[in-house]
Amino acid sequence: MGNALIVDDSSTERKILTGYLQELGISVTTAESGEEALEKIKGNTPDLVVLDVVLPGKSGFEVCREIKSGTNTGKIPIIMCSTKGSEMDKFWGMKQGADAYIPKPVDKEEFLSAVKKLI
Repeated sequence: MGNALIVDDSSTERKILTGYLQELGISVTTAESGEEALEKIKGNTPDLVVLDVVLPGKSGFEVCREIKSGTNTGKIPIIMCSTKGSEMDKFWGMKQGADAYIPKPVDKEEFLSAVKKLI
């Protein structure tokens, strides 16, 4: 069904989200930082990026802006998943170009519904 890049510095979150995506038949690559994610996207453009906000180095907001402003990457759908779940955080995430914003802990049904809508 496609491939996704999960960007999260928590190995637990990466495992949980990877499991959800694999249930849908999506192959998964992971990154632990924004910089690592941007490098991986250059080499292999994913069909979807699942992005945490709080990351070492560049924040998820910065990474989202970079992906969305790229000529080859601007159309990649991005789901932001973060413990920063206030309405202002969601508003700011969508303003950076995110296609969906899901607060952590991630609700499986909400997450899978967003994935199906975007892929």
